[in-house]
Amino acid sequence: MSSKKVSRQKKSCHHCKSSSAAAPADSTTIHYEKFWLYRHCSSVQQRDKQAQKAGQLFSGLVAMNIVFLGCAFISSMIFNHVAITLAEVWILLSILKVLCLCWIFYYLLGTSRQPHAVLHRDAHAGPSWIRGSVLLFGTFSILLNICHIGYSTILIQCKSKVEVVFPSLGILFVCTQAFFLWHHAKDCIQVQHNFTRCGLMLTIATNLLLWLLDVTNDTIHMEIDSQLREVEERLAGKAPLSQLCNETTLCTCPNTTTCKVFQKGYILLYPFNTEYCLICCSVLYVMWKNVGRRISHHHIPHTKHKFKLQGVVFGPVLGAIAVITGICVFMLYQIQATGSTASHQVFVMYYSYYIVLLPLMSVGAVVGTIIHALEKKELDTLKNPTRSLDVILLMGAALGQIGMCYFSIVALVATNPMDLLNSLILSYSVLLIFQNITQNVFIIDGLHRQHFVAATEDKVKEQNHEAYDQRRVSMLELGQEIRKVSLSYIHDYSNLSWKRRALREISFFLVLCNIILWVMPTFGAHPAFENGLEKSFYGYSTWFVIVNFGLPLGVFYRMHSVGGLLEVYVTA
Repeated sequence: MSSKKVSRQKKSCHHCKSSSAAAPADSTTIHYEKFWLYRHCSSVQQRDKQAQKAGQLFSGLVAMNIVFLGCAFISSMIFNHVAITLAEVWILLSILKVLCLCWIFYYLLGTSRQPHAVLHRDAHAGPSWIRGSVLLFGTFSILLNICHIGYSTILIQCKSKVEVVFPSLGILFVCTQAFFLWHHAKDCIQVQHNFTRCGLMLTIATNLLLWLLDVTNDTIHMEIDSQLREVEERLAGKAPLSQLCNETTLCTCPNTTTCKVFQKGYILLYPFNTEYCLICCSVLYVMWKNVGRRISHHHIPHTKHKFKLQGVVFGPVLGAIAVITGICVFMLYQIQATGSTASHQVFVMYYSYYIVLLPLMSVGAVVGTIIHALEKKELDTLKNPTRSLDVILLMGAALGQIGMCYFSIVALVATNPMDLLNSLILSYSVLLIFQNITQNVFIIDGLHRQHFVAATEDKVKEQNHEAYDQRRVSMLELGQEIRKVSLSYIHDYSNLSWKRRALREISFFLVLCNIILWVMPTFGAHPAFENGLEKSFYGYSTWFVIVNFGLPLGVFYRMHSVGGLLEVYVTA
C-alpha cells in the first residue's frame, strides 16, 4: 500500500510540474527588479524581502548624505556668515529642487504609465484631510514666495539676484509636488523600485532641508524683532538711535505701502511653509514604504466612513466655547504683545486660558481611553504603514512641546517659582506634558481598534443593490423602500450605545481644542519669546534654538492630532 501511495504522489507531482510549465505566464505577474542582493540571495522565498530591504537601505543612505550635507551648509551659514552665505545655501537647495522636479516629471510621465505599474492603491494612505492640508499650506507657501519675490525686487539694488530666482523656483516646486501628492499619494508602485525609492528619499531630504532653513530664518526674524524692541526700550530718550541703525538701514524697506505689505506677508506666512514641508515629508514617507507593496483583497476595506455631524451635542458646544474664547485671548494678546511693551497682564491672561483648557482636554482623553478599554473591541493587527507613521509622528512631534516644557520647568524652579507669572508658566508646562501624553494614548488606542460598521449601512447597501437589480420596480415602491431604510437608520441611531456617543463627543471636543491650539502659535502668539524668563536663564541664543526647534514640532503635533482625532470620531 505504501509503494502505491508513493507512486501516486510522484505521478501527481510530475503532473503539477508539467502543467505549470505548460501554463502561459500570467500577464499580471509582478516582475521584481533583480537587485544585486536579490541575485545573490540563496533562499528563494526571501528574495523579495531582501531586495526590498536592500533598496530601502540604499535610498535611506542617499537621503542621509543629502541631509547631512545640507545641515553642514545651513550650520556654517548660521555660525560663519562670511564663509557660507545664505545665497550659497539657496543655490544648493535650488539644485536639489531641480533634481526633485526632474524625478517627479519622470514619475508622472514615465514610471506611473508603464504596464502594471500601479496594481494596488493603499486606501489608508493620503486621506482627504492630509491632501487638503497639502493644498492649503501649499497655497500659503506660494503666497510666501510671491511676497519674497516682490520684497526682493523692490530692494534689488542691495540684494542678490538669487533671492528672486530661489522663490520663483520654489513656486514651481510647490505646485508640482502638490499635484504629484494629490494624484499619487496612494500608489503602491510595482516597477522601477530602486529608482523610485531614491527619488522619494531625495524629495524627502529636500523638504527636510527647506524646513530646517525656514526654522533658522524664522529664528533670525524673531531675533531681530526682539533685539530692536529691547534697544528701543533701553535707549528711548537717552541716546540717538542713528548710530545703532547705521548698519541695519543699509537695506531697509522704503516707506511705501507695497513694500510693507510684502514684508508683513513674508514674515506672517513663514509658519505655513514649515508645516507644508513636514506634511509633504510624511506623505512621501508613506509612498516610500508602499513601493513594491502588494495588498491582498481581504486587506481592502469594504466600507468608506464619512464624516457626519449627527448625535453629538456637548462636544461641539464645549469646543465652540473654547475656540471663541481662544480667539478673543489671541486677539488681545496680539494687540498688546506687538506693541512697544508687552504688559504683565497679557501673559497672565494667555497662560490662564491654557491652564483652564488643558485639564479639560486631559480628562476627556482619559475618559475616552477608559471607554476604549470597556468596549472590548479587537485590535486591528493588519500591516498598515500609514497608521504606523501616524503613531511615530504623534510621538515624535509631541517631543517638541514636552522638551520645551521641561526646559521651562527647570528654569522656573531654579529662579522664583512663587511669583504669579512663574507659577502660571510652571503649571502650564506640567499640564501640557500630561495633556500630550493622555491625548497620544487616546488617539493611538483609537487608531488600533477595529472599525465599527453599523448594521444599517449593510441594509442600505443591500437595498440599493436590490433596487438597481430590480429594474421593473415602480418609483412608488422604490420611494417606500427608501423611506423604510431611512426610518430604520434613524431608529438604530437613536439607540446608539452610550459608549460610542461618548467617544464621538470627546473626539469632536478635542478636535476643536486642537484647532485653536494650532491657530494661536501659527499666527504669531509666541509668549516664550516675549516673557523673557527662560531667555534670561538659558541665554539669548540657547533659548531661541530650543524654542524654534520645539515650536514648529508643537504646531505640527496639533495639526496631526486633528487628523487622528477625526479618524477616531468617524470610526467610533
